[in-house]
Amino acid sequence: MGFDQNPRARRHPSLPALLIWVISSRLKMNLNRQGESRWNAPFASVAVRLACIASRIGCVALAFHACCLRGGSDSGQAAPSPSEYVRTEDVIYGRKSGVALTLDVFQPAQRANGRGIIYVVSGGWTSNRGAIYPGEYLHFLDRGYTVFAVVHSSQPKFTIPEIIPDVQRAVRFIRFNSAKWEIDPKHIGITGVSSGGHLSLMVGVLGATGDPNAEDPVDRESSAVQAVACFFPCTDFLNFGSPGEDAVGVGRLKDYKTAFGDASNTADARSALGRQISPIRFITPSMPPTLILHGDQDPLVPVQQGEIFVQAATAVGAHAVLMVKHGAHGWPNLDNDRVTLAEWFDANLRGVHP
Repeated sequence: MGFDQNPRARRHPSLPALLIWVISSRLKMNLNRQGESRWNAPFASVAVRLACIASRIGCVALAFHACCLRGGSDSGQAAPSPSEYVRTEDVIYGRKSGVALTLDVFQPAQRANGRGIIYVVSGGWTSNRGAIYPGEYLHFLDRGYTVFAVVHSSQPKFTIPEIIPDVQRAVRFIRFNSAKWEIDPKHIGITGVSSGGHLSLMVGVLGATGDPNAEDPVDRESSAVQAVACFFPCTDFLNFGSPGEDAVGVGRLKDYKTAFGDASNTADARSALGRQISPIRFITPSMPPTLILHGDQDPLVPVQQGEIFVQAATAVGAHAVLMVKHGAHGWPNLDNDRVTLAEWFDANLRGVHP
């Protein structure tokens, strides 16, 4: 059973209560150690009793303070309730070049709603287990979602075109094992931040049926998801910030050149790769409902990326929404906006509207 508490709700023990307990305990210990031989017996008896009383007062003060922490903050407002969940770690969903691809499963301890959300653990198209932060999933778990934290292969060893199939494989694996995880295989959402958002969009627009003749039963499953919600994703690498601006391992994304591989070395190769990995190129009317949150001052992935994606999706009749936030590539209190993502999944996976 996992137990995570919102870091903002954490408090330290009351200093006065702690001092009372420590001083009184020390006094009592010294009195017992010295014995009555060095004290007048009546005085020693009274002193020991007073020390015992002070110690008990300190314990009561600490206990009272602990109760206050559980019940609310110093301002009198109730502290966020901690989320309880069952975590299953290192589930192997595939193998690649002799390396296991893994995911962690977070199941709500109670009131599961039978829906699943895939969280793509990714930053700069790198991924590792150390970047799995359960605190980022609490808004989903509290609403009954089962969360799958998917770790994919990473650049520089693998390029973006080689990473996208990892997440598609994870979707198929989760759907194949939906009965085990007690979720509805027809109601799966996906989310991520930055490169995780890009990969989420790619999975959303490329969703496809499985191969019924595949030897591996997992590959017979669909890679489609039913809702997407993500933060500041790349959507068009060939029009990155302005029409015709190339970011395929150059320009704004030159520091991520290894994620694009050797194809970033020539203009023709960049053009071909840019079309291959840009979600905007695969928009269809049947793509899943998609929500993008983007900062208006993002210097790395311009807000224009969210704008043109939503415009193109809307033009063909798909359901896509952009919410522009005041901030850069991330912003203060971004965690609060995960509630917005949870509400999007509520509406599009459960039919529940705020």
